[in-house]
Amino acid sequence: MVARSAGTNKGARQSVRSSDLLWADLVLVMEQKHKQRVMAAFPGETKFKTVHVLDIPDDYQYMDPELIEEITSAVDPLLENFRRDGS
Repeated sequence: MVARSAGTNKGARQSVRSSDLLWADLVLVMEQKHKQRVMAAFPGETKFKTVHVLDIPDDYQYMDPELIEEITSAVDPLLENFRRDGS
């Protein structure tokens, strides 16, 4: 499995692009506001994709070990379902 990471804020190190969403089989965001931003900015690219909200507050430092643990715990079940169902 290959992953890409991008932010929804204009000042992000790497901002989400149309090509990222077209490439993705699975779209994950940390907070509901991120989902709203992505769907508003890229309505065509997200029309037939489910954008999953992980419900992880976006108040960690980059690569914070606690953040990595939270993301891993939230994402692993989604990946298992995706692999099993192909959805």
